[in-house]
Amino acid sequence: MEIPTEMGDTYRNWRSGEPNNVANEGEYCVALYFDNGDWLDDVCYKSYTFVCYNEKKTTERYIFINETKTWHDAQSYCREHHTDLASVRNQTENQQIFNISKNYSNSQNIWIGLFNDSWQWSDESNSTFRYWMSGPDKYGHGEMCAAVFEQGYWNNVSCTNKLPFICYENKLILINQNLSWREALRYCRVNHVDLVSVHSEEIQLWVKEVAQKASTEHVWLGLRHTCTLSFWFWVSGVSICYQNWAPDNGTEGEDCSPVERTGAVQSRGGQQWVSLPEDHKLNFICTTYED
Repeated sequence: MEIPTEMGDTYRNWRSGEPNNVANEGEYCVALYFDNGDWLDDVCYKSYTFVCYNEKKTTERYIFINETKTWHDAQSYCREHHTDLASVRNQTENQQIFNISKNYSNSQNIWIGLFNDSWQWSDESNSTFRYWMSGPDKYGHGEMCAAVFEQGYWNNVSCTNKLPFICYENKLILINQNLSWREALRYCRVNHVDLVSVHSEEIQLWVKEVAQKASTEHVWLGLRHTCTLSFWFWVSGVSICYQNWAPDNGTEGEDCSPVERTGAVQSRGGQQWVSLPEDHKLNFICTTYED
């Protein structure tokens, strides 16, 4: 059973025979054996002690929590009080965590932040946010869909259950056509509302999500430069307060020859904004809602 990490690290310290998903019980979370620091896969609803890390501390980055919680409750605790459950990227870190933990010798295994998460959103978007009540429980017994229960917590249920449901409408849409900036603006205004204006970090996160699926290196935004007045503006009329320019882009003294400059976002990497001639042919993002 392959258990990937969110960080993409390849270090593993499995005990011989692990991971084994005993009796197909859904052992999707990972803990350290209390006796030597080897790893095992286990069901996420077991209660173990755990280790958090705090990225803001240069010393004592790892914090042993001498309480027993399920893996998901431990993750929530670490994210609330520190940074997250401990990631273990090499043997040195594994030994550090084990050394901290063995000072509290209580024959308890210790949760770490590695997990095998096969849950995905129906729109195929990615998210590490989880709000399980105590599970997911009985995952290997057909309860493979998620629902909201008491106080907003999630629980996994059978997908054949008949429950009320909530829909959402995506506010942004990526158009996989290669058009100039003016052509993209016209397309959005005819078929949707406008080229997207990114006037907050929240909208930037939406843009990053949809831009990843583009077939071009950059994706048009509703951002334009005026050489006459020497400033950038959103075509929607929203003021530019939030900015996310790549280095050496977005300056006032743009070269306007032979064509005007317009704004695009990188579809990969840092996904920052860049200044490009308006006649480049790119994918683009339209908004489907009025500001």
